[in-house]
Amino acid sequence: MPSTPTKPAANVHPADAAHHPARAGNGQAAAESAAQVVRQGIVDSLGALGAIETQITALVRQTVANSLGTGGAAAGELVHVVEHVVRGAIEASEQVGSGLNISVRSVAKGIVSGVHDVGGDVVAASFETMRAIVRVAAALGADIGAVARHAVSALIEASADLGADAGQVGTKGAEGAIRAAGDISNTAVRTVRDVLVGIAGGLGQTIQAALPQGALSPPPPAGGAKVRH
Repeated sequence: MPSTPTKPAANVHPADAAHHPARAGNGQAAAESAAQVVRQGIVDSLGALGAIETQITALVRQTVANSLGTGGAAAGELVHVVEHVVRGAIEASEQVGSGLNISVRSVAKGIVSGVHDVGGDVVAASFETMRAIVRVAAALGADIGAVARHAVSALIEASADLGADAGQVGTKGAEGAIRAAGDISNTAVRTVRDVLVGIAGGLGQTIQAALPQGALSPPPPAGGAKVRH
């Protein structure tokens, strides 16, 4: 006896899900499963990024401490070491694509930590660190505003962990960023300044008070002094 042909299953519109509870339940379970996969993937990725930052920070910290030696070395040597460590770390991150923001955070933390380890001047180190970071980032064509924000925040975070004066470290670092931006252009100064205004507000204006006079003031109106771009 010939078998009766079966009809193909009809596609059910989401609006009709109420009439097909089993199918709706399966869809809900699939959606929840997908959300869990994405959630776990993001957690794992962020954890990996955190591990990279920790490793770079530790490397920079040890390198700076070894280079400066006990006593923190003379100011001239500090400038030399910071400049070369910043350039090497950031150029390496660009080469392997590990992310500039992670690199500048790691470098900033590692330098002040290494200087602290040998009894050096972490406040002076924060100035030199930010000046070097902004210079190198600008040379690479990076967003110096974003770089300055990440690096100054990292300096403040690291100094707090070390028991140093986070306000002084942050303000001196901001001053270094402004100084470097001034060597680039007035546009660069405004870019960095606008970022640091937000950080200054978060620190109860301590950074704003320590910046070079006029650094956070509004730019001159059109028709004033010629602006270097």
